[in-house]
Amino acid sequence: MYEDIKNNKMKSGVVVFGFILMVTLIIYFICMAFDLGVFSVYFALTFSIISAYASYYNSDKIILSMSKARPATHEEDQKIVNILDTLMISSGLEHKPKLYVVEDSQPNAFATGRDPEHSVICVTTGLLEKLNYYELEGVIAHEMSHIKNYDIRLSAVVTVMLGLIVMLSDMFSRWAFRSSKKDSDNKANGILMIVGFVLLIFAPIFGKLMQLAISRRREYLADATAIEFTRNPDGLISALSKLDSDPDELEVANSSTAHMYIVCPLKNKKKKSSSLFSTHPPIADRIEAIRNLK
Repeated sequence: MYEDIKNNKMKSGVVVFGFILMVTLIIYFICMAFDLGVFSVYFALTFSIISAYASYYNSDKIILSMSKARPATHEEDQKIVNILDTLMISSGLEHKPKLYVVEDSQPNAFATGRDPEHSVICVTTGLLEKLNYYELEGVIAHEMSHIKNYDIRLSAVVTVMLGLIVMLSDMFSRWAFRSSKKDSDNKANGILMIVGFVLLIFAPIFGKLMQLAISRRREYLADATAIEFTRNPDGLISALSKLDSDPDELEVANSSTAHMYIVCPLKNKKKKSSSLFSTHPPIADRIEAIRNLK
């Protein structure tokens, strides 16, 4: 476990460095296309560093906003609050994660934050309605495992920074295309179109590579660690089976956040979970691994 925590911290550093490098190059080429000279280097580097800093320290807020999550309350969500309080003892976490809820019928959950001290567990109302106490306990324990293993830092950094790169790529491509229509003689247009086209091609590829950096192995490890917390493998097995078979689509989920959830929230991709590029291992394999722990 300690080796995995160390690796996750190193991967987070690599992702941040890669993000700064890629955004610096993107902004640099944009500036050069408009003949801004030496100023291009300073502006590009400053922009990328500020973006990385803001993304790192606000990743949980950004993801919660994207998910349209609300804080959990004792009045409305007492059962899940009680489960978290109980698991704090067995998990060994020093800081209690904040609880959030997404109003959605699909049963699912994820954890986010830059470290255990600034961590969040978010569940859907579908999870609270469709799972019993021991199944909920297994899911919350799984998410607490991601927090303890520092999976949340890598996951949050990848989600926010990748989202910014894709958004910048899309915006840049549209801008270049519209500019070319207005002024076909502008010498900057040719450069803008080429850079925009290259970014449009490589942004999704970069996204897949970053998602693969968050290894499938972390899901198996989180499952195993959750069993250590609860001492009840049947609860997590039953929860995974229910989550996998549920037909509802999670409205707030997308391809950039799908890897964060305990099971893939995108209904059209659940059947492709055995793919080499999928973000989650097959549920059948996870259940078999849990049974082997008994």
